[in-house]
Amino acid sequence: MANIYFTVTQTIAANDCNKPEEIDLSMATIKDVAQKAGVATSTVSRILSGKGEASKETKERVLQIVQELNYKPNALAKGLKEGKSNTIGLIVPNIRDLVFPAAIRGISDYLEKHGYTLVLVNTDDKIELEKLHINNLQNRAVDGFIISTAKKDSVHLLELKKKGVPIVLLLRHLGDTMDAIIVDNYQGGYNAIQYLIEKGHKKIAIVNGTMDLQLYRERYRGYVAALSEAGIEMDNNLVVHNVESWEDSLQAVKNLIERGGCPEAIFATSDPKALGVIRGLKDMNIKVPDDVSVIGFDNMDMAEMMDPPLTTVAQPFYKCGYMAAERLLRLIKSKRTLKPVVEELKTELLIRSSVKERP
Repeated sequence: MANIYFTVTQTIAANDCNKPEEIDLSMATIKDVAQKAGVATSTVSRILSGKGEASKETKERVLQIVQELNYKPNALAKGLKEGKSNTIGLIVPNIRDLVFPAAIRGISDYLEKHGYTLVLVNTDDKIELEKLHINNLQNRAVDGFIISTAKKDSVHLLELKKKGVPIVLLLRHLGDTMDAIIVDNYQGGYNAIQYLIEKGHKKIAIVNGTMDLQLYRERYRGYVAALSEAGIEMDNNLVVHNVESWEDSLQAVKNLIERGGCPEAIFATSDPKALGVIRGLKDMNIKVPDDVSVIGFDNMDMAEMMDPPLTTVAQPFYKCGYMAAERLLRLIKSKRTLKPVVEELKTELLIRSSVKERP
């Protein structure tokens, strides 16, 4: 729902005539307050900030007029003057991606405790749009950024960091040169495949995202390592990369089966991909988990409600968001340059009904 602003007016006698004068109270300025109180604007500023001296009578008169005129200091102007705005910019690649709601809640919960406001922008994973948003937010004097769009070619983020702008990367990272809160994607992928192997599966396919992102490279690396340790030979016909949405994964699983035959199990490296995989299998009259087991990665709200309920690797999204905000405020408030820290949180394998033990 859009914000609705109301303009309130007050009728005041103008000198000795009967003509009313309208004052837009929602637009009252510090100059209006000072003029009506008969003091200088600097006096009003000192009284409102609690700095400097003023008589009790003057303070009471100014505060009463502030209330009458509904005067509110311009936060942006104050921020520009003081070099801070108590505002944080959060940049995400796709606001529809269900990994973000819990992380955003964690960020906002922490910032609210410390008197900060969060501004959220969406880039649609377009680098030029991302640069534009960063520039616009800097012009509005944000104190720092939490960014979840980092890719291998995100040179502009490294340049921003070099300029001293406080930045924390969320769920994605660029090595040890920038602060980041991520999860152990390698171990999560490894654990998923190891579990499938323990259940007797050997012909295991992977439906993966873009290899431009570290998180998908790490999940794939875990897949390869678990197969290798179990002595299972890699079959490239069972590997599909660059799958973005659940619609893409629906088609990908059909192509996979046409190319390499029906696997015994499929590791989808996100829950939406798992949803598409299950839907695609059902379209081909292949039963999950009786014919093919499926495992996902994320533990989104929909995972438990899928048919069958999805076995998946859970990410601590809320905790990631909370810790990202905590780290960013530490960077902002520190009087010295802090060494970048990459916090890697553990995942958890949640067992549900989409994986079945092979006889």
